Amino acid sequence: MRLIAGTHLFALISLTAALDNGLLRTPPMGWMAWERFRCDIDCHDDPQNCISEDLFRDMADRLVEDGWKELGYEYVMIDDCWMSKLRDEQGRLQPEPSRFPGGIAKLARYIHDRGLKLGIYADMGTHTCMGLPGTTLDKIEIDAQTFASWGVDYLKFDGCYSNPLEQMLGYPLMSLALNATGRPIAYSCSWPVYVGGLPPVVNYTLMGNICNLWRNYFDIQDSWDSLQGIVDWFFNNQDDLQPAAGPGQWNDPDMLIIGNFGLSLEQSRSQMALWAIMASPLIMSNDLRNLDNGARAILQNKVAIAINQDPLGIQGRRLLQEKSRIEVYWRPLANSASALVFLSRRSDMPYLYHTSLAKLNYNPGNYGVYDVFTGSTVTGLNTTTLFTISINPSGVVMWYILPEHSKKTHTHHHLHKTASHFTFL
Repeated sequence: MRLIAGTHLFALISLTAALDNGLLRTPPMGWMAWERFRCDIDCHDDPQNCISEDLFRDMADRLVEDGWKELGYEYVMIDDCWMSKLRDEQGRLQPEPSRFPGGIAKLARYIHDRGLKLGIYADMGTHTCMGLPGTTLDKIEIDAQTFASWGVDYLKFDGCYSNPLEQMLGYPLMSLALNATGRPIAYSCSWPVYVGGLPPVVNYTLMGNICNLWRNYFDIQDSWDSLQGIVDWFFNNQDDLQPAAGPGQWNDPDMLIIGNFGLSLEQSRSQMALWAIMASPLIMSNDLRNLDNGARAILQNKVAIAINQDPLGIQGRRLLQEKSRIEVYWRPLANSASALVFLSRRSDMPYLYHTSLAKLNYNPGNYGVYDVFTGSTVTGLNTTTLFTISINPSGVVMWYILPEHSKKTHTHHHLHKTASHFTFL
């Protein structure tokens, strides 16, 4: 016990420098296996979809060839179920040889050769969530070194089969161990979700010093109900969570499920819009080999991505919850710009919502508006002008807004006047 106490003291003393890795100045973007492919290890009967090196090579190819990489989607992330049930003779984690015959280092080279980055998964308990070897406190250093030697660029560190004391020790120690390898490795911590996600139990100042991003809440499932539950939790607790985010340190409400089975196109736009407002990681978990054009258009929307990747890195907030079940979200952006999202929680029919920028606390003046999902624009929208927008059930209208005095220096947004989507009263 004396050793653990000493280790803990060392970790706390070193925390201020623990994550000076310069990574993830904007939220990470990429693809992850878990939500779509889970722990499918049946490569005999399901070779196309099992967790194997072939799957990750396929997704890397798709990221490059289908235009994802150039938009910023750069991480290919392995989740649980990649490992062998036993460590090797030197005590190192090793991939399951029948599914990763080339090893992780070779897979990393394949991914790096395409200009992408590789993420991997470990768990700081006795076992991973699916029962494979965990990274207990005595294994943290060797596992960090192993990941670095393989060329890993990102670690998701889960917390199944661990207790709060082990988490308090282990998450900072892994941060130190990753930095000590000398390889830049982004660090995703699952710590907050295992202890309830909120202060005072979670110290988000400390979290920002040791992790690049962290999972605050339960796993997303492939459904609108699951997505709404996550959104409600994050915005009901926005006063605690919103200040924790910034360049290099992000709240993570989990993966994008757009392109799977559970969301309509309207709901898919809602997830993209809200994840952009929240400055969330844009980590897709879908089958990029079989993605329909509607989902692709949403996930590749350049303005939604630009809002998400805004260099200020300020997480947005919910402004209003109306009795009509319309909600309004806002995020400040660089160059005096901002983003608004009008979300309908209704399930009946399109709803006509009446408001003005003044009611949403905008400063007096004229503004240009670009509708992110329709591409329609309007200029000269005065703060006091009442307008009406139509919001589809479980859908959004998302606006990028720029003060008129700033527009001359940002002509690339091409805010030309059209009345196609706006009604002024």
